[in-house]
Amino acid sequence: MPHPHNETANAFEAHDHHHCAGHAMSRAEALVSEQKLRLTPVRRRVLEILLEEHRAMGAYEVLERLADEGYGKQPPVAYRALDFLCDSGLVHRIRRLNAFIACLHAGEEHAPVFLICESCDAVAEAPGMAVRAELDRAAAGIGFKVERASLEAVGLCPRCAQKAPDDAA
Repeated sequence: MPHPHNETANAFEAHDHHHCAGHAMSRAEALVSEQKLRLTPVRRRVLEILLEEHRAMGAYEVLERLADEGYGKQPPVAYRALDFLCDSGLVHRIRRLNAFIACLHAGEEHAPVFLICESCDAVAEAPGMAVRAELDRAAAGIGFKVERASLEAVGLCPRCAQKAPDDAA
């Protein structure tokens, strides 16, 4: 099912981020309810923190924010919330950065490709169903069945790429 908003990588484009984050939070609440799970105050706050901007955050950065807001200082506080959110499909783990980002397509069939800007650390979740189909075909050709896959591409976002020539001068 196509995403009701822009199918491109919103992180790199001007958009109404408040609406973007609000839509993702509403979808998360609905999914948790459908799955008969609980979005506890800590889990909700972690998701809200990750939705604040299109940037992956490490667990300790999330923990610092939680501690500043009175949710506790022990690492399990953040890790348990992040594990729940990942297992529920509300958050993705960006392995290259050892960090997490909110899923903007939660509950939808999708195969995200993460575009990571090596300059500003912005991360965009781009559609990757065609890439996933090719991966599945290649794997099937040697008798392998892919259960999970994550594709991460590193480069420069449009804003940083535009600045790059000026920096070289």
